[in-house]
Amino acid sequence: MSIFKSYDIRGIYNEEWNRDTAYRIGNILCQILNANKILVGMDGRVSSPEIFKAFSDGATDYGTDTYYAGLTTTPMIYFGTSYFDFPASVMITASHNPKNYNGLKVSAKNSIPIGYETGLNRIEEAINKGTIPPVKKENKGKVIEFNFIDKYTRFMENYRPENLNLAYTVDFSNGMANLFSTSLFYDARLKINDFIDGNFPGHEPNPLETKNQTAIKEATKSSKSDLGIIFDGDADRVMFIDENGNFIQPDYIMALLGLYFKGRTPFNVLYDIRTSKSVDIFLKELGASCYMWKVGHAYAKRKLREIDGIFGGELAGHYYYKDFYYCDSGVLTSLIVLNMVDKLKSSGKSLSSWLTSIVKYANSGEINFTISDKQKAIQEVVEHFTKKEKVVNIYDFDGYRIEFDDWWFNIRPSNTEPYLRLIVEARDKILLSQKLNEFSSILNPFLKN
Repeated sequence: MSIFKSYDIRGIYNEEWNRDTAYRIGNILCQILNANKILVGMDGRVSSPEIFKAFSDGATDYGTDTYYAGLTTTPMIYFGTSYFDFPASVMITASHNPKNYNGLKVSAKNSIPIGYETGLNRIEEAINKGTIPPVKKENKGKVIEFNFIDKYTRFMENYRPENLNLAYTVDFSNGMANLFSTSLFYDARLKINDFIDGNFPGHEPNPLETKNQTAIKEATKSSKSDLGIIFDGDADRVMFIDENGNFIQPDYIMALLGLYFKGRTPFNVLYDIRTSKSVDIFLKELGASCYMWKVGHAYAKRKLREIDGIFGGELAGHYYYKDFYYCDSGVLTSLIVLNMVDKLKSSGKSLSSWLTSIVKYANSGEINFTISDKQKAIQEVVEHFTKKEKVVNIYDFDGYRIEFDDWWFNIRPSNTEPYLRLIVEARDKILLSQKLNEFSSILNPFLKN
């Protein structure tokens, strides 16, 4: 399997890629971008220092000065790329993947992501076919220490609510959000996994996995907190737990963000094709113009610029902001959510009661199927329901989202994993159950044994 994915470079280190790969990527990337300098940060994984050494050797051999930011979050590198006007940047991280993985998130000038369709394919071809050999220039570049965490923290402090009247608990997942444990989350009632460890002893750094939510759910309840916060490994994603210890569906958080940004003009909001109809209804009632687009941070960031959006969000827990160079930040999102939950509490509402008041649909959550023939299965589903019922809206830019009078579904092949993904929403739980049974009968013949 290729390490060159839709949105980044990622794979099991020393199996799917190694020092030599990192060196060649560093050299070839700087050739393709003709970069005279590049900003590089890394997460706390055990392999990250070795990858940095190899990558920076490749970059400096080409003559590119490598500005080394040390241990950072991924959003820190996005910020640094734009704020300090770097022509390119790389974050060494495998984000939420298990400890034996590592990878590279690549950005161009203005923190515009470089995905497979916008440059990673050229690097892959160069490495596999030798179309762009490594270049060693006589005048090598330098590795320059470049620490900007204080400037970044001051930027974040603008969103940090003062005199919080709520209790909150944070699970740092032994990841990079720990860099801000004392500066931004100093008043948390309880902190868990609050040290950086690339072996992730607390749990794997993927907060979307139910098994990894156990500690934060229990800690939020036992500490009688109003809110629980859990970050992924590189802190570009964040997810939340209500005061009862229940996981909050990430797209519902966009409703809170809508309250925060209400009144900004233009009030344009971006969400992905999987987003709940409840969120769409709520945001439009606030006066937002809502735009739906493909799943994935490389797509979302470009689209948010195109629509001049104030913020955007995804079901995976990525939230993007115009004020943050159209990039995602788990820490920034958590500060805004702290602000809004504090306001809810001041008005006499808990987070769970407020969510109950805005959620109008029963939601299946994202269901994964391991399917042998994804495209044929998708076509069977689409034909079955479009022939049977009157279609209100159909979107086909990322799988299919098909909306009917009182329910809708999205079915799409995963860009990163061998799954067919399904979400179904209906006006009530009975209809939802009926539709899920229908989907099962259609998809069961396609399941891999």
